[in-house]
Amino acid sequence: MAGNLTFTMIKPDAVEKNAIGPILKIINEAGFRINAMKYTRLSAGQAGRFYEIHKGRPFYEALVEFMSSGPIVAVLLEKDNAVEDFRKLIGATNPENADTGTIRNLFATNVQMNAVHGSDSDENALIESSFFFSEMERF
Repeated sequence: MAGNLTFTMIKPDAVEKNAIGPILKIINEAGFRINAMKYTRLSAGQAGRFYEIHKGRPFYEALVEFMSSGPIVAVLLEKDNAVEDFRKLIGATNPENADTGTIRNLFATNVQMNAVHGSDSDENALIESSFFFSEMERF
């Protein structure tokens, strides 16, 4: 059964482009409810822990460096079938392959600077949201 929570981060590239508002508007118009939200900046250590699943892959160090290069917006989202619906809304990791009108098609620069992170499973949505939000911060 699909869960009703997913996690996203608006990445440093999209924050720098002042795309927070337009991205949140698309998310809201797609029927997602914001359950928690935080504007923050990850240290290299925090980014490394968040993306630990990719440790050892060739892109890991560059990813950690990029994700700690500027502020991000962490967001816990709620909607029926949240993970699958959000993955469709954001589009393919590589913006060149992202469907027209998806967040990555509209705001991403390349595979790394792809505007947003989106949880890939219900389990990871819970793990990732717990990385950023305590129970008291969720509504």
